[in-house]
Amino acid sequence: MTYTENEWFDDWDTEALYQEKVRDCDQCIAHSPINNVESGVVCGPNVRLIDVNYDTFMYNGSILIVTKNLTANEENVPIVTYTIGPATNSDNTFELKEGEFPHRLFHTDKLDDNNAFQFYRYKIELPLQNYEQMVKYTINNESKPHYRFFIPSKTMNFNTIAYSCNGFSLAVDTSVFKGSLWFDILNKHSKFRYHVMLGGGDQIYSDSINLYCPAVKKWLKTHDPIKRYSTKMTPEFFEQLNQFYLKEYIEWYGFGHWKGSTPKSMTTQNCFPIATSTIPSINIWDDHDIIDGFGSYSDAFMKTPVFSSIGKAAYKYYMLFQHHVSIDANDDDDIAYLKTSNWILGKRPGQYIEEKSHSVFTRLGPTMGMLGLDCRTERKLKEIVSEGTYQLVFERLHKEIQKGQLDHLLIMLGVPIAYPRLVWLEWLFSSRLLAPLKYLSKKGLFARGLVNDFNGDVELLDDLNDHWCARHHKAERNLLITRLQDFGAKYGIRITILSGDVHLASLGRFKSKIHKRHLANDKKMQQNEKTFNEPENDVRLMFNVISSAVVNTPPPDPMAKLLQARVSEHHFDFQTTEDSVPLFKFDTDGITSREQPGFLNKRNWSDIIPMENVFNNKYLNDNFKVKLNDRIIPGILKPGEGIPSIPINKEQDQAYPVTKDGIMVSIHVETDRANPNSFSTCYSLPIPELRKKEENLSHKGAKHLPLT
Repeated sequence: MTYTENEWFDDWDTEALYQEKVRDCDQCIAHSPINNVESGVVCGPNVRLIDVNYDTFMYNGSILIVTKNLTANEENVPIVTYTIGPATNSDNTFELKEGEFPHRLFHTDKLDDNNAFQFYRYKIELPLQNYEQMVKYTINNESKPHYRFFIPSKTMNFNTIAYSCNGFSLAVDTSVFKGSLWFDILNKHSKFRYHVMLGGGDQIYSDSINLYCPAVKKWLKTHDPIKRYSTKMTPEFFEQLNQFYLKEYIEWYGFGHWKGSTPKSMTTQNCFPIATSTIPSINIWDDHDIIDGFGSYSDAFMKTPVFSSIGKAAYKYYMLFQHHVSIDANDDDDIAYLKTSNWILGKRPGQYIEEKSHSVFTRLGPTMGMLGLDCRTERKLKEIVSEGTYQLVFERLHKEIQKGQLDHLLIMLGVPIAYPRLVWLEWLFSSRLLAPLKYLSKKGLFARGLVNDFNGDVELLDDLNDHWCARHHKAERNLLITRLQDFGAKYGIRITILSGDVHLASLGRFKSKIHKRHLANDKKMQQNEKTFNEPENDVRLMFNVISSAVVNTPPPDPMAKLLQARVSEHHFDFQTTEDSVPLFKFDTDGITSREQPGFLNKRNWSDIIPMENVFNNKYLNDNFKVKLNDRIIPGILKPGEGIPSIPINKEQDQAYPVTKDGIMVSIHVETDRANPNSFSTCYSLPIPELRKKEENLSHKGAKHLPLT
């Protein structure tokens, strides 16, 4: 497609383009939208970032397009052409190049004799330039405003989105949510361009397999536990599992269509598929991508033929739709794709899914990296990731340092790792004292919904067992934290953890210990002052940005109160304090003070913007109003006014400096769920790079570690 300069640098007004898509997002059509397409594209384009090679300055990615009922020949292949050029006209450079993305039919599938599908993967391989680039593409010569994505320059780190919990739980009344945070994301994307979005798990909610897969529904009605545990997985049963996930993914990723267990639990999130076509994705998965709690039930139940087969089927379609690869690959090209450099394959197959975990590493700029740790494929009740896989992951991280210094490493963990302990609830829910109530609940005579349909445990127990702070995972958690601290300190890398899962916004923190004033001598007081005033030199400083859900309903107010009541300073070891940052002192109206400053139970998503990009973008600069060396208290951002700043020595909430190589982290919280304009309120903090290196950190005093 030929563009004039005015057409290329168009005013991409997403608010005008997609406001119509937000209407009726609390509803959906009664039948599957797949039925509305006799033949042609039913899912995609869905853009994925694979990696960026800063030795060759090459950007690598892929586009997924799924077609329906088309004969797999060259005449029916969707042709994807592209034009690439500068993202802005600020450099007075206008040079466009055209090309075609090569395609490959890598998978075929079917729901029934009337619904057959072809999966096409298009290879993106484009050189980086000294300026940021925009790629506009067409499908069969059809151009749409959102058929575009952006590639940073050779020296530019990525503007990044992090999100999770992209779907509703089965019985949620979706009609109370009139807006869409995907619409909010698109509107911000049009103003300063996101280069990648990190899906932290639960990109799709597949719990409805209990309702809409006949074989599973029948299996759940088997009340005899012996029969349920021994039910065999027949080819017909497994085919139904495959058909469920195939249909579920095409409806969600193709149309934003989902329905739950009641007439009010249905939605059409039209802006989600639009976002996946304009912001390249990198994903890890969590339990709802499979089924609620998968991996956190007893070993005996996880090994049942039915439940383990649910995991196997979900894995197949997770890889197809979220990673653009078939695990049934049988030719050289697809096998090579399975081994692309961005993946860190697990040491051994997971016990239940019987596939290797796929953790993800890629550079998000010359000095920023991202590790997405697969915490689900190997997960068992008492283990999240195997020791062998951890060794491979850290070997890869050490190798990455040889390619060039990293200032920041973002780590995706589906479940928060710096979060209040709720062990007392674990003990309560697993106590024999609840046996009579559980029995009555199963019979429907008392507290219906107290226990789950799978193995009769208390419904919330699997969620608690999922947590890093659960009693089964404490040792693994603490060992991972020490490894991350040691790695960051050794190489001078600031590590920031990104998590979701819990359906609210929070900000956990590890930092060097501040000694109590009445117990500290002069030396310790000087150390306190240094720790407080120089976080850029704190080798133990590590934030856990907790952002969820972008779609799902938040928990009620009592949960936020419970979590706030459980927040206190924990001594991770003798030199490291763990706490929660009071980021949410004010509600989304910017006026009302809150009693739970550490936890805000409203829908949300987050972004990570390199500070240089803040300075170089007028929209961001006008909103944040920050300058180098400003000291900022984490808190609410008032557009055009910035975030509160304080004098350097004022002792109150710890402030963080705005540094050239730092990042700005923001959590965007839904302002009013009843407003279809989908506004969000921004809560932000700057995170400085680590300007100090230190080997052999002491972790004396840390519990559950073999080295203590």
